[in-house]
Amino acid sequence: MVTESKGKIGVLIEEHFDPFEFRAFNKYFPQQGYEVEYISYLWGNKEITFNSNSEDGVIKEHVTVTTDVSDLNPADYRAIICIGAYAMDRLRYQEKVKKGAPNNAPAVVFIRKVMQEPNVKIGVICHGLWLLSAADILKDRKVTCAHNILSDIEDAGAEIIYENDLAADLVIDGNLITGRHPDLVDKFMDAVVKEVEKKQRSLHAAMLR
Repeated sequence: MVTESKGKIGVLIEEHFDPFEFRAFNKYFPQQGYEVEYISYLWGNKEITFNSNSEDGVIKEHVTVTTDVSDLNPADYRAIICIGAYAMDRLRYQEKVKKGAPNNAPAVVFIRKVMQEPNVKIGVICHGLWLLSAADILKDRKVTCAHNILSDIEDAGAEIIYENDLAADLVIDGNLITGRHPDLVDKFMDAVVKEVEKKQRSLHAAMLR
């Protein structure tokens, strides 16, 4: 039986994305009733096929993206997720730079818009906070992330939450949900869905008042 979609979850992606997270997103979110749409900056192309990091020397996952961040309204999504591995580092690349100017890579501009949209949740796992650090929107936000980018994220002004000599598995700070490692993707996805549905219930209740 086909059920009505609960809405779209957009996943920002680029070359060298995490294949484990990719497979998990494709399975779990549709099971919960959400469409998964992969989005990126397409450099003027109609589509680009991106490849995952290799596993045992083999690149196993590929995704063809046709949706460009330059054309998107964040309010069309229930959540935007930044996938892990090196994809978000690539998305913050600027072709031209100017001293003293903020990073204006298209994906960076987009994630700033997402952070200002009160009804959209932002999920970031592993290395994904690289994109948000370039957007200069992490000051005083509580987060977790991969251990090898802790200093980058602290330098961006975020407060990293620690538990038992590790960065925390999961941190929820308002509209921002962060997960430390791909091994924790199930816990991360569950938190994203719960936060999305909590927000939808509150919006529905407000409409009934």
